[in-house]
Amino acid sequence: MKPEAKEKTRHWLFWDGACDLCGRAAAWVARHDTGGHFRIVPYQEAPFPPMTPELERACERAVHVVTQNADTLVAGRATVFILGELGWRRTARLLRAPPFIWFVELAYRLVANHRPFFNRFLFR
Repeated sequence: MKPEAKEKTRHWLFWDGACDLCGRAAAWVARHDTGGHFRIVPYQEAPFPPMTPELERACERAVHVVTQNADTLVAGRATVFILGELGWRRTARLLRAPPFIWFVELAYRLVANHRPFFNRFLFR
């Protein structure tokens, strides 16, 4: 596959470049993305397009994935999608189903709303 074609088949992963916890999570994805499925970019540095003013405001609150098909996934659903693309397909399929996705979204919100605490707690 030509490099230009490969670039078109990659998903955009936008994260908050000002957040240490988000940066650690993005680095983890980069280490595990051996298939090159993602373009991992802090939303503050993302090109327009695919970034839009509305998407930029939304990225302040949660991780976003814009898929190669231009679908936008947010927060827990984006996280589950990332896991599936990185090879944990069965786990992702399970986590996408109710009631599991509700717990994923709840856990994402809990962590996102308390990022400084979780950054200190998880990465000493």
